[in-house]
Amino acid sequence: MTTTCTDRKAMRKSLLFHEQALFEMTTDPFPPSSPDTDPRLLEALASLNQISDAINRIGSADADQNDLSLQLIVESAIRVVPGSSAVIYTYDQKTGLFENESRVSSEPEGHAPSTTNHPDDAPRPHGSGMRTIQRRRRIFSYEEPDLNVHPYHAARGVKAVACFPLIVAEQVVGLLYIYLHEERQFTYLEQLMLDNFVNQAAMAIYHARRLAGMRRDLIRKEEELNQLRRAGLLISSRLRLDETLDSILQLALEITNAQYGIFRLLDKNGEYLVTRVVTGIRLERPLVEKLPLDGNSVMAYVARTREPLLISDLRQEPWSKIYYPLDSNLEMRSELAVPLINSSGRLEGVLNLESPQLGAFSEDDNHMLQSLATYAITAIQEVRLLDALQEAARLLISQPTQKVLDRLCAMANNLLNTSSSAIWLKNESGDFQLTSSDGHGQYTDKVFKETDQSNVLLIPLPGSDQAKELGMFGVFNADPDEERSAKSEWDKKVLACLANYAALAVKNESHQQALRTSQEKHWTAETFAAVGDISANLLHNMNNKVGTIPVRIQAIQDKYQPILETDSYLANNLKEIERSASDAMQIVQENLSHLRPILMENVYIAARVSDAIRVVQIPNGIQVKTNGLEDLPPVIAGGQSLIFVFRNLIENAISAMNGNGSIFIQGVALPEWVEVSVTDSGPGIAPEFHNQIFELNFSRTSAHPGKLGFGLWWVKTLMTRLGGSVTVESDGNHGTTFRLRLPTMERS
Repeated sequence: MTTTCTDRKAMRKSLLFHEQALFEMTTDPFPPSSPDTDPRLLEALASLNQISDAINRIGSADADQNDLSLQLIVESAIRVVPGSSAVIYTYDQKTGLFENESRVSSEPEGHAPSTTNHPDDAPRPHGSGMRTIQRRRRIFSYEEPDLNVHPYHAARGVKAVACFPLIVAEQVVGLLYIYLHEERQFTYLEQLMLDNFVNQAAMAIYHARRLAGMRRDLIRKEEELNQLRRAGLLISSRLRLDETLDSILQLALEITNAQYGIFRLLDKNGEYLVTRVVTGIRLERPLVEKLPLDGNSVMAYVARTREPLLISDLRQEPWSKIYYPLDSNLEMRSELAVPLINSSGRLEGVLNLESPQLGAFSEDDNHMLQSLATYAITAIQEVRLLDALQEAARLLISQPTQKVLDRLCAMANNLLNTSSSAIWLKNESGDFQLTSSDGHGQYTDKVFKETDQSNVLLIPLPGSDQAKELGMFGVFNADPDEERSAKSEWDKKVLACLANYAALAVKNESHQQALRTSQEKHWTAETFAAVGDISANLLHNMNNKVGTIPVRIQAIQDKYQPILETDSYLANNLKEIERSASDAMQIVQENLSHLRPILMENVYIAARVSDAIRVVQIPNGIQVKTNGLEDLPPVIAGGQSLIFVFRNLIENAISAMNGNGSIFIQGVALPEWVEVSVTDSGPGIAPEFHNQIFELNFSRTSAHPGKLGFGLWWVKTLMTRLGGSVTVESDGNHGTTFRLRLPTMERS
């Protein structure tokens, strides 16, 4: 804007006047009774106080203080400028338009009022008001030869007009017009007093606008909160994930006035963004269902950067090069997309809105969509967790414990976005022993104890006694470049939930084992009660039949002694028949003796193992070694029964090794048990036979020559009657270990 020499002189003159007037007002305050005091000055000061009070109360709950303050200003202005009228119009600098409905005016006393409630004196495009705004200073009509008084006021007898810009913080907020109905100019004192009213009017409008803006913001925030509450209710009222996502998408379109929206979720392999829910006008499904994560699209870009993106114009670069249309028949101009990232830092997908309008979305829309995305993430996480827990519940009642623990480890990695997971269980020595793991980590007890705790989340497996724990459940981010370790409250709750299921699986296995043991004891007791009667009758009949064979042989030998002396073949056969009959009776008596109740006593394992080794005929090619047996505490068992058990295991080992190999018998004392392992160097027993070899009629001729069925059935039966157990361990290629457990005296 160019300033003329005349303008500069006028400005200097005005400044000198203001300085002089201010000096006089501050250095020579006339008392009210002084004849030189201008009454208008005192009236202006009183009006300023009243106006200031009205401005201070703008925003109060009673009257509209902004209209009141502006009305006081125009009324005070015409009092300090005799023969004048005043009008205020507010102005919107953003749009460059006057707000005609904001008109506030005051007429002098005795002046004919306007005949209409809506006077036609709105600021003209090229009138004094627009010129004042352009120059951003006051102007007077008598100083502007080319400026005419508004026709409306000229018709009402106005001779001159002064126009003052209302400016706050470099922003024009309105205009104050002072119309003179007399042929004269404004005095310097009038100009000075009007300047004060101008400042007050500008502050009143600015303050009122700020308060109105705050009210609008509060109303908008309240609406946003109501919408977010609706989103929260949607999550709790929907059973299926697709229904929840669709409702959230509909709400997003309603809030932002978007026309199209889509949820794409990341697939399990993390390679594609797959369409899950889509909505929009004339759009049922997008042109492409799957977008590659490393591909050329806006949604893939948002997924990779993991940052929200607001695009006002899709035709601008670089967006025009990577935008992929929802449909070839739909032209989109603006887009808003936010990533779905859960509390574990895992990318779940992208929520995307599009519109054919240019610049359709604002930053407020961006923030609101991010809030809705958070609700969507919550829904996705909750659905995934519920699905996992339902699967875990099914596994508990249908699968063995090991499979349950393995699956829980895989679930933990999937739910918490971790690279590895593991479950450790406490053994009888109180040490943590790795039981199950999933992922790329190589886990050992050493890893469990020395793992960097900043990158691992560990949750105990609760035991029946709260002071004890069954084990630990841990998840790891093994990648050293991993930005985040799983330690959020959500992660802790999820892992604690899975740990409870793992504890249930372990406890269930323990209870099932105890139940099986109890049932085996019950069935064994019933079996032996029935077999006891059968065995007594069998032994009686055997004595009646087989027991007479030696007697009859002796009678034959006595009667036909001469013949037997000449026929050695007949004599030898009679002796063999007699011996076989006696041996058969002895074997039957020995075996049937195990059917009778066992006499329980304090037994030392070492002595019974030695007795068993002595009665077994050990080939020269077999070496038998023992270790730790002498250090074992006594157990409560039947001595003869234990000899029979160890003898059977040694004989089976010799048979499996075909008379060539080694047998190692080792004892270990546990807190409540004594454990004895019998290991051979034979070909082993295939895992699929482990649960069958203890059956009465099992024959393992298909594995290698020989029968193990009847002897091992006796071993298991006797161990059950003794309150112990026997298990087999073998990979089918490198020997076999039978592990025996017997309760110690303290446990009994």
